[in-house]
Amino acid sequence: MRALVVVGMLAVLALVFVVVAVLRDTQSSAGTAEGCPDDWPRADVTLRERKDVKLNVMNGTDRPGLAAVVGDDFRNRDFQVKKRGNEKKQIDGVAVLRYGPKGVGSAHLLRAYFLGRAKLEYNPEREDDIVDVVLGNNFQQLATTTEVNQSLGDLGAPVAPPGSCPMPVEK
Repeated sequence: MRALVVVGMLAVLALVFVVVAVLRDTQSSAGTAEGCPDDWPRADVTLRERKDVKLNVMNGTDRPGLAAVVGDDFRNRDFQVKKRGNEKKQIDGVAVLRYGPKGVGSAHLLRAYFLGRAKLEYNPEREDDIVDVVLGNNFQQLATTTEVNQSLGDLGAPVAPPGSCPMPVEK
C-alpha cells in the first residue's frame, strides 16, 4: 500500500513539474524573430533544395578553366549557375562562400559540397539570394551525394549568422 502512495505522489509531482515547465516556457517564440532588433537583417535559414539554389562560380586559383568545369558539375547536379569567372586574387583553402541574409540556407547546403571546409563570408548588406562560390588552391572535387548527406548531418541545421535574426517561419 505504501508503494502505491509513493508512486501516486511521484506521478502528481511529475504532472505539476510538466505543467509549470510548459507555462514558463521562454522559447515558445523561437524562430519567429521576436525580440530581434529592428535594424538587424532577417536571415533565411531554410535549407534549400538544389534546384532552388542560385550561385556564381569563381576561380581563385591559377588552374585555367576550373570555374567552368565546377560550374558545369554544379549545373549537372541541378543547381542554378548564374555566372562563372575568375577571382582577382588567389584563395588559400578549399573555397570561400560569399552570401547575404537571403542566401544563408543556400550557403549551408553548398558548404556540404565542400565537406564543411569552405570558409563562410557573410555580408549583411547583400540583398540577393545568390551565393558566390570562390574556389581555392586546395580544392580538389565536389563531394559525392553520400558525402554531402553525411556532411549535412555533421553541420546540423542552418543558423542565422551573428548580427542577424532568423526570418519568421510561415505557419
